[in-house]
Amino acid sequence: MMGFQGGNVPDLSSAEVVDFSVESGEPRVRLKLKDGSTLEVKMEVTNILRVGNDPATGLPTYMIQSTNIVRLVSCPKELRKAPLRPGAKDNKPLPGFS
Repeated sequence: MMGFQGGNVPDLSSAEVVDFSVESGEPRVRLKLKDGSTLEVKMEVTNILRVGNDPATGLPTYMIQSTNIVRLVSCPKELRKAPLRPGAKDNKPLPGFS
């Protein structure tokens, strides 16, 4: 994908949605944090738009919309706290978790 020249944002009113499928690549990254926790991050592409062509090269220009999905794989017991009762104002933990 080419960047937008000079910071000019293309006119999205004529952008075309392009269907896509994932051909290859590792969909997840596993991160080990210094506090001992392990996170797994996956980038999920939600939409691809063809927004025109680069005037300098003539190549098509795309805008990709995506979101990150984060999952806690593991964490040390000392970082865990008991869940609170929903709507409780006294901040007491749920029974069986304290």
